[in-house]
Amino acid sequence: MKSFVLLFCLAQLWGCHSIPLDPVAGYKEPACDDPDTEQAALAAVDYINKHLPRGYKHTLNQIDSVKVWPRRPTGEVYDIEIDTLETTCHVLDPTPLANCSVRQQTQHAVEGDCDIHVLKQDGQFSVLFTKCDSSPDSAEDVRKLCPDCPLLAPLNDSRVVHAVEVALATFNAESNGSYLQLVEISRAQFVPLPVSVSVEFAVAATDCIAKEVVDPTKCNLLAEKQYGFCKGSVIQKALGGEDVRVTCTLFQTQPVIPQPQPDGTEAEAPSAVPDAAGPAPSAAGPPVASVVVGPSVVAVPLPLHRAHYDLRHTFSGVASVESSSGEGSFSPLSYPPSLFYPIMFPNYMALPSILSTLTSDSPSPLTANILR
Repeated sequence: MKSFVLLFCLAQLWGCHSIPLDPVAGYKEPACDDPDTEQAALAAVDYINKHLPRGYKHTLNQIDSVKVWPRRPTGEVYDIEIDTLETTCHVLDPTPLANCSVRQQTQHAVEGDCDIHVLKQDGQFSVLFTKCDSSPDSAEDVRKLCPDCPLLAPLNDSRVVHAVEVALATFNAESNGSYLQLVEISRAQFVPLPVSVSVEFAVAATDCIAKEVVDPTKCNLLAEKQYGFCKGSVIQKALGGEDVRVTCTLFQTQPVIPQPQPDGTEAEAPSAVPDAAGPAPSAAGPPVASVVVGPSVVAVPLPLHRAHYDLRHTFSGVASVESSSGEGSFSPLSYPPSLFYPIMFPNYMALPSILSTLTSDSPSPLTANILR
């Protein structure tokens, strides 16, 4: 057994060890614990959490591999593969990531896998490209650790939707504060003993007093949006009926940040927190994700019977917002970094003209040879 563990550790080390710049391949492979590599990985995780519109924050688990490509005229591009772990902090929760707990395996944990390109220029790190996916641990792995632990349930299950509606209605009925609207059903589990449905969901405060609401449709979100997070449990009583337990925590308000306009006036800009608030979709109509494709935003429908919010529905392998707004930066899309961070071309100044033909229906012979 000890020999197996030693062999596994050696394999992990061999998978990510320092290799100097290869003049043929055109890149170098620093060690995974290299300070710049770790900083690039942390910048990538920070980018992921800032742009997640739903679900929970992720934290860095490990760096699997890294390649560093020179970028002309200046800078370096880190092509990094990382593993992430889901935390218990919702993306709307302002709690610093360092203070967020990683979800335990007995709670049916979720892991992520990302391929990210990070530009280092003038000592600053910015994300150019992100492709991720995530998945819950297998039921077999959870059962091995805890045979009676509940597994994740589909978020659109009628029992889950009912539990969220009842829990939120109970909280609003007992609250002396603002009426809360449902933003998102975040997580759900069917608990065997006692027979119950455990749910977690995000909410937003409105301009109505909870106990005075007659028509919820007339309640509006606050100008300085205030989000919150609730945990609820609906227990089935032995003699019929339900026992509802719910707690909600409201976060600090999100100030509206004014931005200068061309005429010198200021206009209100959306908060940095994803604007996910609004009436939550019903079980029959899941929310629609938005991904950035260069300067455009494209709606991507989420799977109906999902038990968690897969990272791939937000980070599907498109150029990041940062890269699309930067001057002279290339969008890697699905092409290798060596093509977009020129190091192999004798006449690399001609690269922009090559790139302009990549999306052409009839690429030039030169482009065809490059992509072949």
